[in-house]
Amino acid sequence: MAYIHPTAHVHPDAYIGEGSTIDPGVVIGPHVYLGANCEVRSCAIITGHTRIGEYTQIGYHAVIGAEPQDLAWQPGAEPSFTEIGSHNIIREHVTIHRGTASGSKTLVGNNCYLMAGCHLAHNVTVGNHVIIANNALCAGHVSVGDRAFISGGVVIHQHVRIGRLAMLQGNSAIGKDVPPFLIAARINRLAGLNTIGLRRAGISSESRLALKRAYHILFRTHDTLPSALDKLKSQNDLISVPEVAELAQYITGSKRGTLNRHLGAEEDD
Repeated sequence: MAYIHPTAHVHPDAYIGEGSTIDPGVVIGPHVYLGANCEVRSCAIITGHTRIGEYTQIGYHAVIGAEPQDLAWQPGAEPSFTEIGSHNIIREHVTIHRGTASGSKTLVGNNCYLMAGCHLAHNVTVGNHVIIANNALCAGHVSVGDRAFISGGVVIHQHVRIGRLAMLQGNSAIGKDVPPFLIAARINRLAGLNTIGLRRAGISSESRLALKRAYHILFRTHDTLPSALDKLKSQNDLISVPEVAELAQYITGSKRGTLNRHLGAEEDD
């Protein structure tokens, strides 16, 4: 059975899974579903229509499922939701807000690590095995792909997409889509391949080499990005590599536009 400390305020309509632990001073609202074997540490607040999967840790003073910081939000309208998968670590003072429009959701996948003080705004979608470091901020409708790494102090503009296995360096400011497998730095710049992340994810050396060649074609020449994409797609030995094809497709499908300037572009010029 679950353990609920006498000083915690858990609404009788909330569902608390078997083996879960609710520490002193926790507040859990009536529409919350907490899976089995979770840990909610002291003074955390879980509210709204929120569902949290098993084996998830919620840190001290975290706030999960609060109303969005969005002027479009209508108090009293049909509910919006927060859904968090299983085996996540959500550290102290993390804030995750529910969706804005009725029926919409803020989503977090499985096996993610959200470090102290980071923020997921309304309608953010986070994939699996994502790491978001301290005080990183994801604005509304941001999408983060599987195994991405967002370093401390990063700020991400609304509606930006972060690709699979991308890495964002600390204190970066990102206002355009970050293609998969790449490193973003400073203000909307690229700094090469996420080589260590690719290796850890089991991407083969052949694929890493192909991605390196593709990166050079796309971002280290004087071609415009559309021209560079055409050049890349004409090289069958490269575009036939699944990771290269994924990179090209991601750039082609971007609505905001992707980062396209290498950090040393001024020196290249």
